Amino acid sequence: QVQLEESGGGSVQAGGSLRVSCAGSGYSKSFACMAWFRQVPGKEREGLAIWYTALERAWYADSVKGRFTISPDAAKNTANLQMNNLKADDTATYYCAARDFGESCSVYRNFDYWGHGTQVTVSS
Repeated sequence: QVQLEESGGGSVQAGGSLRVSCAGSGYSKSFACMAWFRQVPGKEREGLAIWYTALERAWYADSVKGRFTISPDAAKNTANLQMNNLKADDTATYYCAARDFGESCSVYRNFDYWGHGTQVTVSS
């Protein structure tokens, strides 16, 4: 059974940094991509960053570009998200997601696997 498990969330003051981690297990190949999303109650889920395994490059949402960095280890099916210069608006539950090997990736497409989420709270 494929599982994604997030860790590393917590509370920080505005301007601070946090790193959230995602560890995949139970998958015999490398995911086509791994991604980070976030969601605030009452709002739509927002795609933040995607790592394209075959292309070895990342995509970032404008809201986090220059502040967040996704760092994967495709061989281990892990993907960390380093978050710097955090703002109160970054407060959300952060989710890791992955697509099956060989599938296309986009924040507008469904992902095959999801973690349960980790809470990030930024106080102003």
